[in-house]
Amino acid sequence: MRNAFASEITALGEADPRVVLLSGDIGNRLFDNFKARAVGRFLNCGIAEANMMGMAAGMALNGLRPVVYTITPFTTTRCLEQIRVDACYHKVPVIIVGTGSGLSYAELGPTHHSCEDLAILRVLPEMVVMCPADVTELRLGLRAALQQDRPVYMRIGKKGEPQVHAADPDFAIGKAITVRKGCEVCLIGTGNTVWTMILAAQGVQARVESFHTVKPLDEQRLVELFNGYAIIAVAEEHSRIGGLGSAIAEWMARRGGPMPRFLPFGVADEFPHYIGSQAYMRERMGITPEVIAASVIGR
Repeated sequence: MRNAFASEITALGEADPRVVLLSGDIGNRLFDNFKARAVGRFLNCGIAEANMMGMAAGMALNGLRPVVYTITPFTTTRCLEQIRVDACYHKVPVIIVGTGSGLSYAELGPTHHSCEDLAILRVLPEMVVMCPADVTELRLGLRAALQQDRPVYMRIGKKGEPQVHAADPDFAIGKAITVRKGCEVCLIGTGNTVWTMILAAQGVQARVESFHTVKPLDEQRLVELFNGYAIIAVAEEHSRIGGLGSAIAEWMARRGGPMPRFLPFGVADEFPHYIGSQAYMRERMGITPEVIAASVIGR
């Protein structure tokens, strides 16, 4: 995803002179094309993410369209106060991109995991929270984010994520995408768990939805799903507390009435004291097609 981000932000920066890219001490060579085509609009802010966020908010207040990019924990939790006060309170169009989200940097331990970012940022007023499933959703999402007049957070993966969409779907912030039709159960994914849900759905009539936007939530689609399915599952590479599953559960509680069986899959409420690959961590945490299929579909 990070290569696709570099390509898309270069095209957007070349087309729009307001676009400025700020990096937190990563991606220098990754953005060589951006630097060549958007001369003077790439700023390496170093390991000073709070300052970087304040800079971005100031640029946005002066008519620029800053995009902030670094590893997810360092562009979210490390500078939360600046996101809250400088960007959200002033409702300025800063795009915050967290790369290597979830367990993408699993081998580097909990300091580089980001399993709380959706929870933390979706609670902030004025913030849009996005989690694209693949390169296609990333490109379309970045274009849509630049049309917003408020802060946008986009969590993306690292590299090697499977391609979900064969062609560009209709894309709008706050509108889920039906990836696969089915009538037995509904499997909801966000980010890299959309592909997990596709694999879990093999062999049964399972509907798969990509909720690329966690906030604002597509409540219209949820009404359709909760009226049409007896079993609904949601998976995310994020804590089971506060993420997409929690957002949907909150909506369920407000809605009231008959409820389908709702099964959330995600990271347990603990810091893992073991190290391994992303695949290994997901297996330990039960975020795999096999676990989801066995729990939801009963195979």
